[in-house]
Amino acid sequence: MKKVAKEPARKAPSLSGGEEHLRRVRRICTALPQTTEKLSHGAPTFFVAKKVYAMFVNNHHNDGHVAVWIPVAPGLQATLLKTEPHKFYMPPYVGVRGWVGVELDAVSDDELGFHLCEAWRLIAPPKTRSASGSARQRVRGIYD
Repeated sequence: MKKVAKEPARKAPSLSGGEEHLRRVRRICTALPQTTEKLSHGAPTFFVAKKVYAMFVNNHHNDGHVAVWIPVAPGLQATLLKTEPHKFYMPPYVGVRGWVGVELDAVSDDELGFHLCEAWRLIAPPKTRSASGSARQRVRGIYD
């Protein structure tokens, strides 16, 4: 009889800290120009110019992740998944389109701010990006 190898155990996220993580994500996203938030597919979702750039998930379909799903620059997804698997994972539905899941327990506010700003920059129309100045400066300002 052939033994089936078990997957390595992964640290369980702090599901009870979901509300605090949502506050972290919301605080950063609302500092970005023309961001709106609404529920989409039952999850708090952040838009710029009616396009999604971040989605907060708390144990989505009991997957154990408290995370934010974001788009990343072309080619970056594979690098993040390979080099930092404790921070990033392939999310369902949008992973095939180059998005990553960011484990919120595994990133600082500063790192989260960086990733959310980059996601916003990838999705925001050029006019919005140029009129807003540095999105990163706006986000840094909320922690000062």
